Amino acid sequence: MSDDFNMSMRKFLKQVGVTSQQAIEEGLRKAGDTAGKSYEAKVVLTIDGLDIDHVVTGTIKGNS
Repeated sequence: MSDDFNMSMRKFLKQVGVTSQQAIEEGLRKAGDTAGKSYEAKVVLTIDGLDIDHVVTGTIKGNS
């Protein structure tokens, strides 16, 4: 793969990671007391022009 591809991929994934973490933290703040609670999370990645439907699921634990 080319250097341009690698750089654009890394930039996109960094943006996804940073903005997703900010959204989760904001959601937890708005929810108030989340101690001891768990939340099921799902991220869906689709790419126009490519046959990609990628789903990642997991559990996020509230603030202790």
